[in-house]
Amino acid sequence: MTGTVAARLKELGIVLPPPAKVLGNYVPAALEGNIAIVNQAPVVDGKVKYAGRMGAEVSLAEGEDCARITAINVLGALSAVLDGNLDRVRRCVRLGGFIAVTPEFKDHGRVMNSASDLMVQVFGDKGRHSRFTVGVVSLPADLAMIIEGMFYID
Repeated sequence: MTGTVAARLKELGIVLPPPAKVLGNYVPAALEGNIAIVNQAPVVDGKVKYAGRMGAEVSLAEGEDCARITAINVLGALSAVLDGNLDRVRRCVRLGGFIAVTPEFKDHGRVMNSASDLMVQVFGDKGRHSRFTVGVVSLPADLAMIIEGMFYID
């Protein structure tokens, strides 16, 4: 991986992982024309790093780390579908976060800020995006979060 984005990742000390193994009949990232859509979870070395609900089994600080790890995984899956060339990203259009939470948890936005901040750190102004953040009762495999990213590609 060479180029501007690769240099930023190196400065940030980020090594992109390969896409996590999928658990069903889907792909971790899909590229159609100029649009790439990616869905990832907080997986490190093939294992779920954060499981459970934020506000119970997962603290706010852990939730912020969870979002950063998941965003790094989004970039890893995106890189894979772009043959390692993240300089093709014209813009991060949208990030969406599905966060497993307790009914009392109210810091969804703070959790997702970690993912949003990373996109801006990596892509600069091209990383600014629209966003949704949804608290849910549960996610597959007891995941604490799933992030979906939509990117416009040159």
